[in-house]
Amino acid sequence: MTGNEIRRSFLDFFARNGHRVVPSSSLVPLGDPTLLFSNAGMNQFKNVFLGLEQRDYTRATSSQKCVRAGGKHNDLEVVGRTRRHHTFFEMLGNFSFGDYFKREAIAYAWELTTKVWNLSPDRLYFTVHVSDDEAFALWREITGAAPERIARFDEDNFWAMGDTGPCGPCSELFYDFGPGASEQGHADCKFPCDCGRYVEIWNLVFMQFNRDASGSMNPLPRPSVDTGAGLERVAAVLQGKLSNFETDLLLPIIDAASELSAKPYGESEDTNVSLRILADHSRAATFLIGDGVLPSNEGRGYVLRKIIRRAIDHGRRLGLDKPFLFQLAGDVAELMREPYPELEQSIARIATVLREEEEKYARLVVPALRAFEKRLQDAAERGGPTMIFGADLFYAYDTLGLRPDFVLDIAGQRNWAVAADAEQEFDAELEKQRERAKASWKGVAKEAAHPIYAKLAETYRTEPDFYYGTTARDCKILALVTKAGLVDRVEPGTECEAVLDRTSIYAESGGQVADVGAFYDGDREGELAEVRGAYYPVAGLIAHRIVARRPLAVGDRVSTVADRARRRSTRRNHTATHLLHAALRSVLGTHVKQAGSLVAPDHLRFDFSHYASLDSEELEEIEQQVNREILRNQELKTDITTIDQALSSGALAFFGDKYPELNVRVVTIPDPAEERGFYSKELCGGTHVRRTGDIGVFKILAEQSVAAGVRRVEAITGEAAAENYRHAMRTVETAAARLGVAPADVIEAIDRLEHNVKQLERQLDALKKKSARSKLDDLVEQAREVKGVRVVAARLADVDRETMRELADVLRQKLGTGVIVLGSAEDGKVSLVAAVTKDLTAKVHAGKMIQTIARQVGGSGGGRPDLAEAGGKDTAGLEKAIDQVFDLVAQML
Repeated sequence: MTGNEIRRSFLDFFARNGHRVVPSSSLVPLGDPTLLFSNAGMNQFKNVFLGLEQRDYTRATSSQKCVRAGGKHNDLEVVGRTRRHHTFFEMLGNFSFGDYFKREAIAYAWELTTKVWNLSPDRLYFTVHVSDDEAFALWREITGAAPERIARFDEDNFWAMGDTGPCGPCSELFYDFGPGASEQGHADCKFPCDCGRYVEIWNLVFMQFNRDASGSMNPLPRPSVDTGAGLERVAAVLQGKLSNFETDLLLPIIDAASELSAKPYGESEDTNVSLRILADHSRAATFLIGDGVLPSNEGRGYVLRKIIRRAIDHGRRLGLDKPFLFQLAGDVAELMREPYPELEQSIARIATVLREEEEKYARLVVPALRAFEKRLQDAAERGGPTMIFGADLFYAYDTLGLRPDFVLDIAGQRNWAVAADAEQEFDAELEKQRERAKASWKGVAKEAAHPIYAKLAETYRTEPDFYYGTTARDCKILALVTKAGLVDRVEPGTECEAVLDRTSIYAESGGQVADVGAFYDGDREGELAEVRGAYYPVAGLIAHRIVARRPLAVGDRVSTVADRARRRSTRRNHTATHLLHAALRSVLGTHVKQAGSLVAPDHLRFDFSHYASLDSEELEEIEQQVNREILRNQELKTDITTIDQALSSGALAFFGDKYPELNVRVVTIPDPAEERGFYSKELCGGTHVRRTGDIGVFKILAEQSVAAGVRRVEAITGEAAAENYRHAMRTVETAAARLGVAPADVIEAIDRLEHNVKQLERQLDALKKKSARSKLDDLVEQAREVKGVRVVAARLADVDRETMRELADVLRQKLGTGVIVLGSAEDGKVSLVAAVTKDLTAKVHAGKMIQTIARQVGGSGGGRPDLAEAGGKDTAGLEKAIDQVFDLVAQML
């Protein structure tokens, strides 16, 4: 079976058994600060396991894109050196959300492996947690396996997604590859020998607990099942390969890298390792960039940059000194086009990002590594040890811009010795240099607040009431959270966060900033609290950042009032971002995808994927399209539907957004002139105007690059845009008045002025040259004879360097044999020209002479033996420089 067939067979099997086939989520987990990247199939179902989110199914199956290259689950260092470790891989999984548990999970696994994939039962072995007698008995009952085929383990059979979150005992399926797979030469070892013969292919996790930040494990609301089978490992089994890299999921990329480098796979172990790393890292980089991650020096972007640079380094070992990774990305997209067609749609952007990163590596990293190697070599030549110490790491970081983990990674690949305390020494050096900012408390931080709000979310929900109004009455205070935690009451002046059962205050999300406003008593006669913002600490709850003006207690009833003017401005800008998005796709192409946004009261910012800067014609057309839609004054439509129905209707969902299975809000801007019936249709939870005409007017302020393959447009609407137009008109009218023309004729008048100025400048230049030439005979007569050679050294007024060059040439001709040095000072700058006739250049070198003279004016210069130039900033030294010429010529002669 091919890799694609294996993936389909897995999903089809569980679909036949009542599971919903759910597409892979983005590699960038949305709203989960505990994860750097999606690293397991259950990531997108975390809130379902926690009971914080409800879906319309209790069984699911997926093939999830995963990356393990940072945090707790990090396989980066061993990739390419083992048969089965990867940074990017696919996790096949089936999930039960309080539906079935251990018996059914084990039965499904047994049926799929032995009946569908036709694996020999004699080659399958199992593990359970030491305490899980139930799973042990079920394996024996369902499979008929002898007790010796089922091993018990402790920590190895307790699975957790991270330091916090859902967890529980697990049971694993192992496949016996036979004695030939043993990496230790074992001929007849028994399970569970870890020599490489017995390989885990499927992990069944029985989710029973939620581990919090303190390490406590609390029972989940409903025991559930989370399983994961690595597609690459399963492919190795079903395709009869000892290594994942020899399956049809990876070998074609190895072959492509081998062809690019002209290094055959199998030539040597070093070559094999590098080719395997190229195959793996090119997959990871392609998928990460496809999901919106861009190389940077922080967070996810830095991990991506590290992956790319490891690949480049190994490519260079294979002789690939020019950009190549962007080509392998095309091979990845072609290989994965069946399950992930979006890669091919984004490949131009992905390739552009990779190529720019490869060029940056050649421009910045290669010279830095050379300098670092030279430092090590110099230390060795001075008799010191060839070893990397903390001071070397700090030098690499502070002077060369190479991060310590990157240097240590390179050191491991190049067999450089590293001192045992190198990292500690580096930290000490960094501590001496770094100024640590003092963090002031601004509400309960998300990391600290999460356990509190997770607990509250088990009981409470906040009903948003901000789509059609700015006021909500009779809202109950459910909780008050201060820096110290939950409290029952707060006094005036207290900064805290309040959770209500209903609210009209918009909580920051989807790029839209939060409302500000106030809590009032029931009659709105007295302000109870100032609201400075709001956010979602967990799904379903809104936390209001407030300053109490009067005593507040849990259970009190308040009215929430959002700042109306701020809300109106923000709504205009949010709807304008939808219009802008549609216009960008209309003008530039449907490859344009949202890559980020900011919707604030005073402006909007929209980031999108595109490969080149926008010219003035494109910007004008985009702006005109948006304003045409504003003039149509279409009434917006909002609908609540399922994600599948929304997407099938043409709605756009971008930027790795995670949308629940129920209650998806679709915002549509109709356009009867469009064949599809709308101009814009997007999934969105933000606030919007009722009609497009409410926006007033739309004005683009700037367009620029923010990252490789990502552009940014900043714009304004409404009163801000009108004021921008008024300011522009006042500027034009002022210019027209000073030019003495009508506003419509300003450009023509400026053109005439520019033409006249250029004419006058040419005339002035001609006059200066004429004046200077008229003095040539005087200069020749003023020549002084030095050791039989005539020397002209003079300061000229109002003459530029080009004119002095021309004069020097004429003077050489008039002198026949001689030396000329001319100087001029203009606008605080000194220009010098030296010329020597050909017969004297063996003794008097113009370039060397001008270097000496230039020091008198605080400058430098150089040139040929017969003609040289210099510049300087010290105009006061020009006379001395000219006077020095005669003595200098005498010395040279």
